[in-house]
Order: sequence, then C-alpha cells, then structure tokens
Amino acid sequence: MALEYPEDLKYLDSHEYVRFDGDIATLGISAFAVDQLGDIVFLELPDVGELVTKGETFGSVESVKAVEDLYPAVSGTVIERNEAVIEAPEQVAEDPYGEGWLLKLRVDDVSEADDALTALEYRSLVEGH
Repeated sequence: MALEYPEDLKYLDSHEYVRFDGDIATLGISAFAVDQLGDIVFLELPDVGELVTKGETFGSVESVKAVEDLYPAVSGTVIERNEAVIEAPEQVAEDPYGEGWLLKLRVDDVSEADDALTALEYRSLVEGH
C-alpha cells in the first residue's frame, strides 16, 4: 500500500505535518511516521493556552516500538487539542491527516513554515531510505 502525503501540507524531516487555514495551523504526524511507529499507545500533548515554539518539542508519541518527540513547523498558541486521539491513540493511525490530527495553533508568523518540505520533497526523503 502506497502511503499518502497530501499536497496541501508542509512536512518536517522529523515526520510531522502542518496544514494552514489562515493563521490557524493544524499539526499531526505523517502516514510514514505512523507506519514506522506501529501501534500507537499513548500521546502526550500540551494544554490549550500553552505556547509551542518551532524547534522545541511539544509532546511525544509512544508506540509499541518507541517513544518519539514531536516538533512543530511553526510557533503558536494551542487553541485546541484533539482529545479524541488522547483517549484513543490508535485513531491517529486510522486517519493521520483527518480525524487523527494532534493540535491546532494560532500562529503569529506562518512564514516560519517556509523552510518545511513540500509533499514532493518529503516523499523523496522518506522513499529514498
């Protein structure tokens, strides 16, 4: 099964994605990350109102194989976190780009994500190794 990388998203080489809707950024992890992690059993995410800073971890995802830190493509304030995936982490694997999102941020500067990878660049990265 080929993994999907939606064209409207930007990706980090650490396998997180960001989707923008104006100054709102939705963060999640890519299908590749889900595939590599295996069964996701626990998510640690910040609370609403907390500040998330580009380049600094904002939480972690734990699977049966590993615990991985999560990094944002942009800085912003958490306006929503996906309580459904905290309660049932396996939902991330079922729909990583839809119902399996992790956080929504209000972003001060969307251009912070300009150095993130396009879908094509990300696909080349993950399928090249």
